[in-house]
Amino acid sequence: MDLTRYPYPSSRRVVLGSRAVLAASHPLAVAAGVEVAHAGGNAVDAALAMAAALTVLEPTANGIGGDLFAIVEDAEGLWGLNASGKSPRGLPAERFLTEGRLPRLGWPAVTVPGVVSGWVALARRWGRLPLSRVFSPAVRYAREGHPVAPEVARAWRRAERVYLGLKGPEFEAFKRVFFPEGRAPAPGEVWRSEDHARTLESIAESGGEAFYRGELAERIAAFARESGGWIDEEDLAGHAPLWVRPLELTFQGARVYELPPNGQGVVALLALGVLDALGLDRYPTERALHLAVEATKRAFAEAFREVADPERVPEAAERLLDPGRVRRLAAAIGGEAGPWPEPDHLPGGTVYLAAADRELAVSLIQSNYMGFGSGVLVPGTGIALQNRGAGFHLKEGHPNRLAPGKRPYHTIIPGFVALPTGERGAFGLMGGFMQPQGHVQLVLRLVLEGLNPQAALDAPRWQLDFAGRALLLEPEFPRALALALADRGHPVRVEPEHGRFGRGQFALRKGSLLLGASEPRADGLALAL
Repeated sequence: MDLTRYPYPSSRRVVLGSRAVLAASHPLAVAAGVEVAHAGGNAVDAALAMAAALTVLEPTANGIGGDLFAIVEDAEGLWGLNASGKSPRGLPAERFLTEGRLPRLGWPAVTVPGVVSGWVALARRWGRLPLSRVFSPAVRYAREGHPVAPEVARAWRRAERVYLGLKGPEFEAFKRVFFPEGRAPAPGEVWRSEDHARTLESIAESGGEAFYRGELAERIAAFARESGGWIDEEDLAGHAPLWVRPLELTFQGARVYELPPNGQGVVALLALGVLDALGLDRYPTERALHLAVEATKRAFAEAFREVADPERVPEAAERLLDPGRVRRLAAAIGGEAGPWPEPDHLPGGTVYLAAADRELAVSLIQSNYMGFGSGVLVPGTGIALQNRGAGFHLKEGHPNRLAPGKRPYHTIIPGFVALPTGERGAFGLMGGFMQPQGHVQLVLRLVLEGLNPQAALDAPRWQLDFAGRALLLEPEFPRALALALADRGHPVRVEPEHGRFGRGQFALRKGSLLLGASEPRADGLALAL
């Protein structure tokens, strides 16, 4: 790995350290992690400090009412955590199935929040510091306020047309908290939320009990009853995160790890498996790009048919990664663009962060799904609830069909990689269906192009846009390659909005050396100690 080679335009360099490395999409979140690390916290403590801070700093993409997934490496190996919630037991699913649609805003798409359970599970297993200390920077940002970062402000402004026009008692508290002047805050304008600060303090003091069995649970359930929702005290008390074994695939000597369903990490592994079967050994060439796009299409098509709640379909990952299926998909790819998969839901917004020290590496992702989520905020708490239920299918017989008490297809995926050159650690990239596509492209850049993590993040990306049936390319994408893809039948479209192509982070280890990198398409940064 060449730490001095940056073939793509970049204003950043790989950061190096020997004690800890932290990377996130907001600089104040990284500062929170550094503060906790200096107070004696390890990589998990620092990651949780960043995660809690991001619910305040970047509410446009995540919150206390969302879900979380993580991969952690310690001396004993890799551990996966699925902290996603289920649909309410009282959800009138038949009503929405009969209507043929599930509203994406409001109570119908709200599922039980899992973020808090994920924070607590990670802290109990690896944390050194009490949650009150770990959350203290986030509490301070919420109580004292913080200047809204430029890219966050852009996302907030885009959200105006989605949320400001919502009518109904379930939306009023949300609009008061996030649009207090009847508009989104401008870049640099200070935003604060005392309710959010008190809720984080309550979670820390109770070890999460207040959220699932105490005062906060009671307030969530009471507001649902008052305003037409279905989550109740039993739904919250019955929630528990799942410890899972990460899936593993070897690609050209690199080992890539993803979590099993109900997340879509299997898409990245399946696509890489197909590319390995095709003997792909160079990137980015015309042939390699065509094959990568087609392999990813086919991997999505398989996942859209089979990924669902692991308690309902426990064998999905094994079936999807079966070597026979991989060979069949590889053999089906020709020289021209193939058919498009058919998702039944839309992607949303997410935050991803990475942290590592000498003993631990943490890959963590959390989300409210579609930007701010459902538009429902529990009054007096700062808890904006996710709309992850929009990830369900409505088709009869589908394993991911909408039903009460069920986890939906999930877009957010943490990644982990062990490179042939000796570096290993956390990587990931937010952005709905862009996430497995981004994972594939980052691995190809690292392994076949030989880039360092920052250069891999800097490189121009492509994206399958399922809604628009287009292959989106960033403006910096080489024109000759774009034309070659178009000649093969790909519906190429140049997309000027860089935020659509995801925001990634790296925190890698190689012996005593720690390496970090952060996405140039976001406000964040990587810092090393």
